[in-house]
Amino acid sequence: MYDVIIIGAGPAGISAGIYAKRAGANVLILYHGISNLQNASFIQNYYGFEDGIDGDELYQKGIKQAQNIGIEMQDEEVLNISKDEKFLVETTTRNYSSKAVIIATGNKKLRPNIDGLLEFEGKGINYCAICDGFFYRNKQVAVIGNGKYALSEADVLKKIANNVTILTDGEEFKEHCNFDVITKKIKLIQGDNTVNLIKFEDGTSMPINGIFIALGEAGSTDFAKKLGVMLNGDDITVDEKMQTNIEGLYACGNSTGGLLQVSKAVYEGSVAGLSAVNYIK
Repeated sequence: MYDVIIIGAGPAGISAGIYAKRAGANVLILYHGISNLQNASFIQNYYGFEDGIDGDELYQKGIKQAQNIGIEMQDEEVLNISKDEKFLVETTTRNYSSKAVIIATGNKKLRPNIDGLLEFEGKGINYCAICDGFFYRNKQVAVIGNGKYALSEADVLKKIANNVTILTDGEEFKEHCNFDVITKKIKLIQGDNTVNLIKFEDGTSMPINGIFIALGEAGSTDFAKKLGVMLNGDDITVDEKMQTNIEGLYACGNSTGGLLQVSKAVYEGSVAGLSAVNYIK
């Protein structure tokens, strides 16, 4: 068991790890995919770099800094976080347990550009199988996505719904599975008071009772909803110690909204790291 598991290796996650490690905690950082920082071509407003610095270079320096002080880092996609007496973090390859968790993934909530989707959010369009799957017992549901996260949501729903179909919206499906997979491009989502039909660009259609969005990887909002964390829109609500409404669970950086800057992420990460250590002690 780890003292602290941190999800995300951007400025917030690395800063949280450094402060927690230097305070004596046994720390694991899990990360996967491209960080928002890596997409920043050039940063000129961060302290200490008189000529500016490339975003990817700063990101790589942060990872090396964490490794240099002995922080364990694993490149694994996180699918779910749950809590009983301890936290359980499930990845695509294994499970980890810890006394505290810090969410520093940024806000990766993705919505496909499909007509009708925004209109039916909360009326058949869902973003959390564990949270909302109950409402579709013995009904027809679909998961929109093409990766491991979509497959994990489908696995939750198959125990509840009558039928589960994965829709890739024109993308190639990357995983082996026993679900029906439709790769056609989606044109439109329709319904009366709630969703009842998906139309594809080839002119065909599919009756449906509910749709779950699971594009890309699970992000901060996805984890928060499954744990019952308070949200302000898509942002995780935290106090001055970066703690959520769940004891031992912290969030920092872009996942909490506000100023989406490296300086803010570093500050919140340092607070979250120290707060997590104080909670454990």
